[in-house]
Amino acid sequence: MIKLLHRLVLCVLLAGIWLSNAVAEPGFILMSSTIGPIDAGIVPVLEDAFEKESGIRVRHLGAGTGAALKIAEQGSSDLVMVHAKSLEEKFVANGFGTNRVPLMYNDFVILGPASDPAGIRGFTSAVKALQQISAKSAPFVSRGDKSGTHVAELGLWKSAGVQPEGVWYKVYEKGNEGNAATLKYTDSLQAYTVIDRATYLSLKKSIQLVILTEGDEALLNRISVIPVNPKKFPRVNSVDTLAFVAWLTDPDKGQRLISEYGKEKYGSALFFPDSKQWHEKNKILK
Repeated sequence: MIKLLHRLVLCVLLAGIWLSNAVAEPGFILMSSTIGPIDAGIVPVLEDAFEKESGIRVRHLGAGTGAALKIAEQGSSDLVMVHAKSLEEKFVANGFGTNRVPLMYNDFVILGPASDPAGIRGFTSAVKALQQISAKSAPFVSRGDKSGTHVAELGLWKSAGVQPEGVWYKVYEKGNEGNAATLKYTDSLQAYTVIDRATYLSLKKSIQLVILTEGDEALLNRISVIPVNPKKFPRVNSVDTLAFVAWLTDPDKGQRLISEYGKEKYGSALFFPDSKQWHEKNKILK
């Protein structure tokens, strides 16, 4: 574990050196992004489409939401794509970001073995499902890395009035590798976990775990982008970043791509548009 932490610290330091050299380049944007949308494939699709239209290159560095924000707090990226509202609001309040811009959403689901030893199948309340898992001491895996997924999971446990601890609650030591890695590990243990639906759909054919609880509003997973504040870090490429954000939130550009992504491969969209402009346009059309 100590070696893992040392490697992580070294990677962050090296990334910080590389990133600080990258953000000042005109026509180039560096985004620190939560891992889930990267693993789902939508981040490179959006980056490539924007570059094709604008000529501006966008590249990303994947990390859990907490780590992605830490990178931006060093002035080492031009914007962030994250999904933990409380951390995002703190990031903006402390002057590191200009404003939270809603981009897209999907939802979390509670997965577990088909045999469902905790008996949560069909529960419509995530809180009640977690209470049942705890009461039965059924094996549960957490990312445990202060990522957006981990923050959301902890929020659900708090709402359930449960302090998750004990032999049944396992923190995955490689949780910082992302939701896909965590889900594969959970599947190997045939345990329960909270994970985003996009990750589940992308791995559905290769795992045995199934969705047991879904559809609760508390499980919504909203993803935002936040430009890094040029007043705090003058070297960030704010001009191109704002152009990218405008493109991402445009109903006929980034938002349209988001609404279509995944339909051909999975039969349903993996994410749903959530920009103010998208909602305003669809309200008018209705």
